[in-house]
Amino acid sequence: MPKELQITASAAGHPAALLDLPWQLPLEDWPDEHLVNLPRGISRHVVRFARAGGEVYAVKEIGEWAAEREYGLLRDLDRLGVPSVDPVAVVTGRTDPAGAEDLEPVLVTRLLQGSMPYRAMFETTMRPSTIQRLLDALAVLLVRLHLAGFAWGDCSLSNTLFRRDAGAYAAYLVDAETGSLRPRLSNGQREYDLEVARMNIAGELMDLEAGGSLHPSVDPIRSGQEIVTRYGELWHELTRTSVYPVEKRHYIDRRIRRLNELGFDVAEMQIQRSPEGDAVTFLPKVVDAGHHQRQLLRLTGLDTEENQARSLLNDLETWMTSQEDYAPGDPLGARPEVLAHRWVRDVFRPTVRLVPLESRGEMDPSQIYHELLEHRWYMSEAADRDVGMEAAAADYVRTVLAR
Repeated sequence: MPKELQITASAAGHPAALLDLPWQLPLEDWPDEHLVNLPRGISRHVVRFARAGGEVYAVKEIGEWAAEREYGLLRDLDRLGVPSVDPVAVVTGRTDPAGAEDLEPVLVTRLLQGSMPYRAMFETTMRPSTIQRLLDALAVLLVRLHLAGFAWGDCSLSNTLFRRDAGAYAAYLVDAETGSLRPRLSNGQREYDLEVARMNIAGELMDLEAGGSLHPSVDPIRSGQEIVTRYGELWHELTRTSVYPVEKRHYIDRRIRRLNELGFDVAEMQIQRSPEGDAVTFLPKVVDAGHHQRQLLRLTGLDTEENQARSLLNDLETWMTSQEDYAPGDPLGARPEVLAHRWVRDVFRPTVRLVPLESRGEMDPSQIYHELLEHRWYMSEAADRDVGMEAAAADYVRTVLAR
């Protein structure tokens, strides 16, 4: 008796559109009319990109138990906010047209718009600075996975997608087949995952090098080790326990500066208040050159140099987290543009006015604010407490501008 085709999907997966695909055929035999030719990495399974209902999906033939397990893991990662592909459905009960032969079940995921496999990215000619950002984005992904308790088990260039969004470099997990989710990973589990990543990345780069597809500036062995090094720096900076008393909130600036020095920016901050002080969690990101200028101009209308923009954006982000209506991702929270306008009105402009016009020389307001932030930082470090902006401005006018 022929089996019945079953599609297990969430309501958001639009399972009805998937019925148009030729499930009675092995993936290898799907006709071109259903397929989309896109770059993909190396896979131990048959993978095809197919169009259905106006969307493009990645379809992978895999055993039923493995398909259902990976589908569940990808949904868990989505719930945890970890960058990964969107699981759509598991299709089982596939048979040939005569019903005589069982076909392997498939896992269906939604194509990540504007993305490319990391392996395909390294096949193109890239500047060394771009290569470094790609590796940094992959290190960020590994850290975020491990912070969420996910051990990947098979990190590679083929299992990772790259996407550039508004100047930010982001890596996304594609294949969760070998992964496992736990409340917390041990150091040994993390180190094993890193060793697998190092070996896989170096091996794929050596494969590309042997085929003449790798840029001469890329050293496969060094690139594999670079992931481990960058991961270690970022992991230490993000996980060391810190609670900031009210009088020592300049320590938050210290952490942000440290991340900046490592080459990472702060995508988001989360602050948990308690009687002992504020516990701050940072979400890192990797950005393109000029990103801060564009972001600050979009949010505030301030047109500055890149370093000024980074300084002002860090201050804006820290101030935003102190506002009661700051709720990233919550439709009821204030939009970033609204908060940024409030910051310009209530913080930026009043602070700049602390410096008398006759003392400013040719400095524009953004440079004044940037230098006040720097001066406040050094004063707070020396005093081991947050001295506040008014005291910093008065001392800046007296000791710096007076000369």
